[in-house]
Amino acid sequence: MQADQSGQRHVGKVAVCGAGVMGAQIAAHCVNAGVPVLLFDLPAKEGDKNGIVNRAIAGLRKMNPAPLGAPELANAITPANYDDDLPRLAECDLVIEAIAERMDWKLDLYKKLAPFIKPGAIVASNTSGLSITELAKVLPEELRHRFSGVHFFNPPRYMPLVELIPTSDTEPALIDLLETFLTSQLGKSVVRAKDTPNFVGNRIGVFGLLSVFAQAKKFELPVDLVDDLTGTRLGRAKSGSFRTADVVGLDTMVHVVATMHDQLPNDPFYPYFELPPLVAALIEKGALGQKSGAGFYRKEGKAILRIDFATGEYVPADSKVDDTVAAILAERDAAKRLQVLRSSEHPQAQFVWAVLRDAFHYAAVHLADIADNARQVDQAMVWGFGHKQGPFEIWQAAGWQQVAKWVADDITNGLALSSEPLPGWATSGPVWEAGGVHTAKGSWNPHTESFQPRSNLPVYSRQVAAPRLVGESSSLGETVVFEDDAVRCFTLPAPHPSDVLLLSFKTKMHTLSQGVIQGIVHGVEIAEGSFKALVIGQLSEPFSAGADLKSMLPLFAQGGVKAVEPVERAMQDMVQRLRYAQVPVVAALAGMALGGGCELALHCAKRVAHFETYLGLVEVGLGLVPGSGGLTHFARRTAQLQAQTSSEIPLLALLKNPA
Repeated sequence: MQADQSGQRHVGKVAVCGAGVMGAQIAAHCVNAGVPVLLFDLPAKEGDKNGIVNRAIAGLRKMNPAPLGAPELANAITPANYDDDLPRLAECDLVIEAIAERMDWKLDLYKKLAPFIKPGAIVASNTSGLSITELAKVLPEELRHRFSGVHFFNPPRYMPLVELIPTSDTEPALIDLLETFLTSQLGKSVVRAKDTPNFVGNRIGVFGLLSVFAQAKKFELPVDLVDDLTGTRLGRAKSGSFRTADVVGLDTMVHVVATMHDQLPNDPFYPYFELPPLVAALIEKGALGQKSGAGFYRKEGKAILRIDFATGEYVPADSKVDDTVAAILAERDAAKRLQVLRSSEHPQAQFVWAVLRDAFHYAAVHLADIADNARQVDQAMVWGFGHKQGPFEIWQAAGWQQVAKWVADDITNGLALSSEPLPGWATSGPVWEAGGVHTAKGSWNPHTESFQPRSNLPVYSRQVAAPRLVGESSSLGETVVFEDDAVRCFTLPAPHPSDVLLLSFKTKMHTLSQGVIQGIVHGVEIAEGSFKALVIGQLSEPFSAGADLKSMLPLFAQGGVKAVEPVERAMQDMVQRLRYAQVPVVAALAGMALGGGCELALHCAKRVAHFETYLGLVEVGLGLVPGSGGLTHFARRTAQLQAQTSSEIPLLALLKNPA
C-alpha cells in the first residue's frame, strides 16, 4: 500500500482479474480516474498469450455507452495473464476479482493469486451476490483481514453505486480506506452491506422486479403497459421492469434469481423467487434480451414488438396507460397519490399500489438482515437502480403511519405476497413517533434501535451538499450573505473557509433567467468587496441548462429580435464581468453546462468539473448562434492550440520576438 507525503495510505495501482464485460469496464473506470491497471485473464490458447485481454481492451473503445472517458485512456491498462504475470501483483495496492459467478472458479483463482499479493494490499471480489465469508475461507488467514466484497453496478462508469461487503474478519481500517478510494478517486457512491445473498441493491431491486412480474400476471397486464407504469411515471428508470430485464440479460437474471431461490429458502416471500415460465422458453430460443436482439421485446425495422404471455408470440407494443391512472401518477402530493391508487378500482392503479406495497413490505421485513440502517436501502435503490426515491422514502413522504396501516391491512386480508407481519419498529416506537425512518438525527438502525447519523469518514466532509433523503435535514449550516428569488449567496461553516463566497441558482434546471444574470453580477460585486474568491455551483445537478428561452418567447413574440437584445446584452456583460472580476471566480461543474451555462463556465478563471459533466454550445440545434462569448472563447483557444502544435512560427511569437 502506497503512502502519500502525510503518511496516509492510498491506492496507487489496481489489478483486475477477469477481462469479461464487468472486469474490463471496472479497469476502464479506474484509468478514467487516473489509476493505472493490470488487467488479467487466462492465457490465450493460440497466438499472443495476452490475446483475451487485448481483445477486451480493444472492445472498450467500441462499447456503447463508452466505458472510457477518451479512447486513449485504454493505454493505461496493461494486459496480463495468469501464467506469466502473477508476480506483477506485487505492484498493486488493490486486487479486484471480477470473473464469472461461480464459487468454485473464484476459489481456485484465489489460491493462485494469494502467494503474489503484497503485504498491506486489499483483495476484493466483485461478486453480485455470492457469500464473501465463503470466498474468504480459501485465503491465508493474514489475507482474510484484507478481503472484502466490492460490488460495482453495471455499467461501472455510469452507475454510482458500489456495495462494500466486509466479513467479520475484515480489518475496519482497510474498509474505510477502500471506501475513501472508491469515493474520492473513482467518484462512486458507497453503501455498506451485510454478507447476505445479493447484498442490498440486488436483494431489494430484484425482488422488486419479481413482484412486478407476479402482479402483472395477477392483473393480466402486457409487458409494455407494465413498463410504462413502472418507469418514469413511478420515479424509476425509464426502462421500467421487463425492458430492464432485457437490458440486464435474461440469462443473467436467471442466475441472480437462482441465488435468491437457492440460498434463501426460509424467506417469507420465497414462493415468488422465480421468473415467468416463458423466460426459460425465450432463453432456449436464444432470446436473451437486448444483447441478442430479442427478449421480452424485439425490434423489427422501426417497429417495437413485445411478447404476448398468452401465445408466446411477438405483437405490436402499443398498450396505453389509462388517462385516469396517468393523472393519479402525476399527482404531486405523495399522500394523496398513494391514497387514490389504493382506493381505485382500475386494475392499472391496483397494480401500481400492489407493487409499491410489496416494496414497502419486503424492505421493512428484511432491513435488519441486509443492512445497518434504512439509509443504505434507499441509497442502494437510488444509486444502483435509478430510482428517484427508495422504498422507505416513498413510504415516509406519503405519511408513515397511514401507509403502515394500509400495508398491515393488506397483509391481514391476504392481499400481500406474504403473511409475514411488519416488524414491530415499523408500527410503534421511535419510527412511528418520528413519522419515518429518516430524521435530522439519522436513519433507523434496527440493531441499535436508534437513528444512526451519516458516516463521519473524513472524505465525506468534502461533500458540501450530499443528496439528502426525505426526512433528513437539508441545512448546510451555511450563512446567507444575499438571497432573492433567483440566486443565493452564502458561506459554509468551519472547517470550510469563511472567505470564499458560494453562489447557486434557484431556477428550474438552473437556467439563466434575467434574475440569475443580475444575481451573478451582484455576487461578483459582493465577492470583490468582502471575500477572496467566488465559487458558482449548484446543490444538485445540472450546473445550468443555459438561457431561459421560454421567458424570452413572449418578448420575441411582441417585439422580435429587438425585444430580446437587452437580455442578450445583459448576458454578454455578465460573462465579461466574470472574466475580469477582481477575485478568482471558479465554476463547480456537474451534470450539464449547456449554451449560456457553458459560456458562463468558460469565462470563469477556473473550472472544476465532475467526470460526468457534459458541456456544449447547443444553440445550433435551435437554429441560433451562441451569443454570450462562447465563439470568441473558441477562437482564442483554437489560436492557442495551433500555436502550441504548429511547426510554423506563430504570428504572436513574431510580434513578441521580432527579427
